[in-house]
Amino acid sequence: MIKRRDFIINSSLVLGALAIAPSLAFSTKQRNIGLQLYTLRNMFSKDVKGTLEFVAKTGYNEIETYGYSAEKGFFGTSVKDFKKILADNGLKAPSGHYEFNSFIKNGNTDFLKSCMECANQLESEYITVPHLDEKLRSNLDDYKRIAQKLNEAAVLCKQAGLKLGYHNHDFEFKKFGTQTGYDILLAETDKELVDFELDLYWAVRSGNNPLELFEAHPGRFTMWHVKDMDKLKTEWNTEVGDGTINFKTIFAAAQLSGMKHFFVEQETNYKPDLLESTVKSFNYIKKKLI
Repeated sequence: MIKRRDFIINSSLVLGALAIAPSLAFSTKQRNIGLQLYTLRNMFSKDVKGTLEFVAKTGYNEIETYGYSAEKGFFGTSVKDFKKILADNGLKAPSGHYEFNSFIKNGNTDFLKSCMECANQLESEYITVPHLDEKLRSNLDDYKRIAQKLNEAAVLCKQAGLKLGYHNHDFEFKKFGTQTGYDILLAETDKELVDFELDLYWAVRSGNNPLELFEAHPGRFTMWHVKDMDKLKTEWNTEVGDGTINFKTIFAAAQLSGMKHFFVEQETNYKPDLLESTVKSFNYIKKKLI
């Protein structure tokens, strides 16, 4: 396990991270820049309000949620209070990652309905599937079943005024004969109801070219996760612009992709200063990509 420093919102570390931002009151005019909140996962247990204030002051104006609990909301903060903090800081949450394994496994809609209520309260557009348990995806038939369950969930989302998104890792690109699980998900989900959030890092790490995916399935990748691949250790993330992924060509194909929202993210396979990393990726995207 890679050790990480622990950050406290009101510490000098935060002030130092903010000091390297060119404009703390910046609001992008060309395109919104989003942050998947999992990037700052170590900080929410200490200070939800302060963490979101940091996100907004860095310049992000959209976020993607994670960690929702029907009982505890977000990190012990009720959905109502969480929404107020977002609004107070000029942040919107067009998408959220919600646990889907139980629905795919047994079709139980109780938690899904709670997620939809939460998403509507946050005025989100998407409920996004973040990950699939390994036991659910061992062969192509499993992926066909998953695609069917995604279609079922997407109908419920549509009825609630929402849309369903699917976020990938690298396992979806494992081949079963001539096809991958991702092939099945793209082919057998309803194009009108199910969108894809392409994690650019995981796509590239699995040996796939995002541009080829855009060309083969134009308009289906309405969201992206943006994180770079370390130059020496491909299993590690790094700040956007510091790695090997050519984001300039990818962003140039945003229209072909259908991209509406993108979210910077750093996962656990990384050794970052989380605060400075968040600022650094923002600055590169603002200056070089949009």
